[in-house]
Amino acid sequence: MSTPQDLMIVSMDVASSPPVEAGDLSLALAGAEVIDLLGARAVTLQGDRLVPVDGPVTGDHLLDQAASALADEAPYESVEDWLWRRGRNLSSVYRAGLRATGLTAVNSPRWRPWVTGEPVLLESPAREEALARWTSGEPVLSALAAAAGISGDRGEDAPSAGEVTDDAVATVLAAVHDAVEELQSVRQRKDVEQAAFDNIWRA
Repeated sequence: MSTPQDLMIVSMDVASSPPVEAGDLSLALAGAEVIDLLGARAVTLQGDRLVPVDGPVTGDHLLDQAASALADEAPYESVEDWLWRRGRNLSSVYRAGLRATGLTAVNSPRWRPWVTGEPVLLESPAREEALARWTSGEPVLSALAAAAGISGDRGEDAPSAGEVTDDAVATVLAAVHDAVEELQSVRQRKDVEQAAFDNIWRA
């Protein structure tokens, strides 16, 4: 199990209001990849730059794909730049990954089998582990979920998320938070511009 896969499962399994935006989730998934690559020692952080390390692989197809996509020449790539580049449509990639590994299925009404519904999670150890990590308030997953806009109730007895003590991980989480805020600002500007354009035509 990987942190991005856990995050993807939680995003599909936990009700959020408002619904999670694909762009916000994609940025958080890209950050989750970096955190797992740091843990696997496939990359190190020098300031805010991601410096790949030759050799270590994770055994996870998508994480290894992420590792191979790291810029391998100085001045290397900042965490922020990585989030925007790698994060493009990344939620769709992980959603497809869950389907390919048999963790989701698509519901189609029996009376309309040609209609393709939304993918739903199947019962599996992977799903149980991801939700256990979520409900326990594990700090890294909790911080990524919060950045992505996942707001489900863990229940009254669930512990609150602890503090992230690793400086490199904290740097990545801060970059994810800033990137999501920037994306939300872009959406708001576009909404204002569209509203102004619509008002012109109504006048």
